[in-house]
Amino acid sequence: MIVKSRMRGFISLTAHPAGCEQSVLKQINYVKSKGKIDGPKRVLVIGASTGFGLASRITSAFGSDAATVGVFFEKAPQPEKTASPGYYNTAAFSKAAHAAGLYAKSINGDAYSDEIKTKTIELIKADLGQVDMVIYSLASPVRTHPVTGVTHRSVLKPIGQAYSNKTVDFHSGTVSDVTIEPCNEEEIDNTVAVMGGEDWEMWIDAMQAAGVLADNALTLAYSYIGPSVTEPIYRKGTIGRAKDHLEATAINITEKLKDKGVKAYVSVNKALVTQASSAIPIIPLYITVLFKVMKAKGIHEGCIDQIQRLYADKLFNGGAVPTDEAGRIRIDDWEMRDDVQEEIFRIWGDLNTETVHHLGDLRGYAKDFKNLFGFGFKEVDYHLDVNEMVKIEGLV
Repeated sequence: MIVKSRMRGFISLTAHPAGCEQSVLKQINYVKSKGKIDGPKRVLVIGASTGFGLASRITSAFGSDAATVGVFFEKAPQPEKTASPGYYNTAAFSKAAHAAGLYAKSINGDAYSDEIKTKTIELIKADLGQVDMVIYSLASPVRTHPVTGVTHRSVLKPIGQAYSNKTVDFHSGTVSDVTIEPCNEEEIDNTVAVMGGEDWEMWIDAMQAAGVLADNALTLAYSYIGPSVTEPIYRKGTIGRAKDHLEATAINITEKLKDKGVKAYVSVNKALVTQASSAIPIIPLYITVLFKVMKAKGIHEGCIDQIQRLYADKLFNGGAVPTDEAGRIRIDDWEMRDDVQEEIFRIWGDLNTETVHHLGDLRGYAKDFKNLFGFGFKEVDYHLDVNEMVKIEGLV
């Protein structure tokens, strides 16, 4: 079929298999260009099909020659109906990994469920014995609890009082004011249940009980802090409570498994264009200005740049893992530099529909958003017929 981009708000109704493959190959080539990393050799990535999770799988495999198991929840293709981008990303990754002689197997299902945990552990036991690194990078807004059966839905709201600021429709470039009403206690609890650390710890507990977690293994979850302009709806809002729980979970896992030498970290990453971040008011406008400033300074990074630097400079550089006073790894260090944030603060007051095109990087934002779904790559001829019925090699 000929696959055209069909956008509805913050969602693309289609994904392009050749474009997704191009995206993955670019990331693989970037990692290979940076040289080998003395990193992990047997890696489980939970949430492996897009964003930081996909970048972690690529960096593990093509930076450290690691065998990887990827877990994700993606929609498979049907005749005349494309798969979700994460499905095509994984197909492209698996094809490239197998061509390079690397072990790569994948499980498509609800990572929050006991069933998928058990299936994954059985696969590790049978094929790898143990893993020495576990990446936890789930980004679902909904979680059905495997014990209680309750379905929790996360919200992105401020706590205590409403918050007003500017936002942008990145499709049209219209800058407008937005007010987000505060949450209630139940919404905080639900957000922590979905985006906190409970499921991460359940995975580690299950793996430890089954004997598939190697001594001195490393486990990592991803987070974000951000600047003062996004604080009320992010770090001091409902999601901030979830991230606090995630960070507390890292400390708990490390303490619980200290006799095995297992260490758990939260890596605080840079703001990037994702489906989730595009749907949060204020965040897209902040990111457009952030991109403009960081590109001008020559320090802009995408997902793969961030994770490759995380592995090479922070995790596997031969020394102790550097952390802040709260024990977090800070790969958002360039975003949060004083000169970057001061420039954004200076620009913020002048942002409106007329000025955003030259004060921010709307074009770069829109390109990154299209790229998420496999569109906007100059190497791909979008007028050509493509096979939407792609299969993932090594899908269990």
